[in-house]
Amino acid sequence: MANLTDTTEPLPSILGIPNTPKPNMYEVIWKSLEQQYPHGFFKKVVAEIIATYLMVFVTCGSAALSKSEEHHHTVSKLGASVAGGLIVTVMIYAVGHISGAHMNPAVTLAFAAVRHFPWKQVPIYAAAQLTGAISASFTLIVLLHPIENVGTTSPSETEIQALIMEIVVTFSMMFVTSAVATDTKAIGELAGLAVGSAVCITSILAGPISGGSMNPVRTIGPAIASGYYKAIWVYVIGPITGTLMGAWSYNLIRVTHNENSTHSFSFSSGRLRRGMSTNTEAQVASKEPPELLV
Repeated sequence: MANLTDTTEPLPSILGIPNTPKPNMYEVIWKSLEQQYPHGFFKKVVAEIIATYLMVFVTCGSAALSKSEEHHHTVSKLGASVAGGLIVTVMIYAVGHISGAHMNPAVTLAFAAVRHFPWKQVPIYAAAQLTGAISASFTLIVLLHPIENVGTTSPSETEIQALIMEIVVTFSMMFVTSAVATDTKAIGELAGLAVGSAVCITSILAGPISGGSMNPVRTIGPAIASGYYKAIWVYVIGPITGTLMGAWSYNLIRVTHNENSTHSFSFSSGRLRRGMSTNTEAQVASKEPPELLV
């Protein structure tokens, strides 16, 4: 009979019980994170930081120069709106295939609400976007000194007017974004141009009333850097409400493959083309949606 007190083997091995090592806590946490955030997710987060940084740097910088008397209004208000639309377009084509180029936590939240983006990744994306916005805002504070309140947005009239304006223009932007970024029947190659144009057009209209933020971090970043928090709630509630309404509205009118006739016609890139057959449309609809833009 074996002496249990003198043996160097573990007791479970002596009794015939498989000796399975206890999993390390850090290994368990790491495996859980790998399941939650797949390989390549870190690259997406970095892409969002960079894209949001450049977007805020250009939009807030051009807006500050358009109001600055020290710089003799070197950038017009129209030019600032155009610059905002162009930087969105450029970033979509630059990193849209990597992270989706949301650059806006309200857009990320809206995509998640209509099941085009995983909820578990929303907080990380929002943190990345806020990091990029704050970094860009402090960069502008240094570069454009002594301009105060660089890139901040505040209502020109009442807060309610600014709130309604932010809801309407953000609704328009998100409606267009949902069409070109989530619908397989849309012309995906023109997504950047379509969304950038929507941002440009709506900011021209909204600028004199609300500042045309359409993005919580585009307001929060400069607010933190400048210490200017007037009516900041407008630029959080307004964009979130507008993007949710825009995404849900497009989902409501989205045309499914069963609703198209076999011989329908549609315009694409200026050419009249014959609509796809029901079988072909079913194959396209079965594919995963493209990378989400903006």
